[in-house]
Amino acid sequence: MKRDTIAELEIDAAGCLHVTPSTETFPYIYREAMEINWDPERQSLFSPAPREWSYSRWLQQILGAAAEQGCVLQLSADTGWQNIDPGLKAKLLQVFGIEA
Repeated sequence: MKRDTIAELEIDAAGCLHVTPSTETFPYIYREAMEINWDPERQSLFSPAPREWSYSRWLQQILGAAAEQGCVLQLSADTGWQNIDPGLKAKLLQVFGIEA
């Protein structure tokens, strides 16, 4: 399985969580039928705005969809965080097994 680092995590104005891989692209991610889509302009995987699920759960879903496409996405020291407050960042880090 391939590995790629996450260049950036962002919550956009509509409340969608975007995960931007450093090099990989996922134009056919919709085929996984996991409610995860690919934004070709941003070059990011994104979830719908949270309804019943939290951002942490949607991050798990994005990572799972990427894994179904044969790629493990992982954080790096250079990963950017946009429009994510410190409390939410701590919760998202826990998805990766990292305590803030």
